[in-house]
Amino acid sequence: MKEDFFRYQAQTTPHPLALEISYASGSYIYDTDGRAHLDFVAGVSACSLGHCHPAVVKAIQEQAARYMHVMVYGEYIQAPAVEYSKKLASLLPEPLESTYLVNSGTEAMEGAIKLARRATGRTGIIAARNAYHGNTMGSLSLMDYEERLAPFRPLVPGVSHISFNNPEDLDQIDENTAAVVLETIQGGAGFIMPEGDYLQKVRERCDETGALLVLDEIQPGFGRTGKLFAFEHYNCIPDILVLGKGMASGLPVGAFTASHELMQLLSDKPKLGHITTFGGNPVIAAAALATLNEITSGQLIEQTLEKEQVFRKKLQHKLITEIRGKGLMLAMMVKDPETANKIVLECARRGLVLFWLLFEPRAVRISPPLPISIEEIEEGCDIILEVLTEIEQ
Repeated sequence: MKEDFFRYQAQTTPHPLALEISYASGSYIYDTDGRAHLDFVAGVSACSLGHCHPAVVKAIQEQAARYMHVMVYGEYIQAPAVEYSKKLASLLPEPLESTYLVNSGTEAMEGAIKLARRATGRTGIIAARNAYHGNTMGSLSLMDYEERLAPFRPLVPGVSHISFNNPEDLDQIDENTAAVVLETIQGGAGFIMPEGDYLQKVRERCDETGALLVLDEIQPGFGRTGKLFAFEHYNCIPDILVLGKGMASGLPVGAFTASHELMQLLSDKPKLGHITTFGGNPVIAAAALATLNEITSGQLIEQTLEKEQVFRKKLQHKLITEIRGKGLMLAMMVKDPETANKIVLECARRGLVLFWLLFEPRAVRISPPLPISIEEIEEGCDIILEVLTEIEQ
């Protein structure tokens, strides 16, 4: 299987981890040798409820037995998509009430960019340096990392950049700006949190100039930071909310949400202003609804903050310089990229799944499933500390 993987399946890096999977359950992934791997990554924040959560599996099975794909997005009334959109609206502040369901976070960002330009009649987009919003051409164009951009130029024009958490840059937002696009918490940059009232100042500047504020919650959304969405921590409501990753506990999905008035602009002049064949797929929407119900019906969201403190208390070591992030969206910072690499690779050999961040090579990602137990957290942290001590010695 490994030989076929490298020969027939397109690769994203020269050296993938290449763990051969047998099955997964709860907080564990099992390889074909029967070995359990404690998952501190959750499919890069995608498996919110862990692996094969019974409520999600049940929803998928029941919906698959009724009907799967029957028509392109938006033509037929399909209960899972309608119920999900209504449930999401009930949990979001006004005016975020209308949701367009798509296939991934990057497609959701593409839709948000199109909607902002359609709504304002402007072309300028302002994004943050060291941001990551996806890898399709529009999302990629928001990035400022030249090494990743150069092979694919020319990109979408009209994009300029500001520094995250620098209010002095906000005067770059003006009457030519269609949208300001920010991650509520910068992910690939190293889980950088908004400082003070920074997001409120961005909101105020957008209101002054008529620009739309687009917040990317693809990583921090769906309870990962101790609120359903991270923007709730910062008293800043976006015009367009971009979602993905953790929506459906591991199935491919994304969405963007705005006011009914804004979203209607994609339905005419031109018709099909955005169109997707598989967006709102009923099986995936059923999984997303089951995920949202589970996350919001119990104490999982509140418990993320308690579990964060367990990580912070346990991960005390000379080689750890800082723990960034909030809730179960954490980045363990070490002194250099070599140390980070050793931690990820050696922990993998010992049955603990960790991962890297895109732009910050000194960071080790910790984003486990939300239901992970305190005992599992302590078990994984003990492995990390054991590895760190060996590296130090």
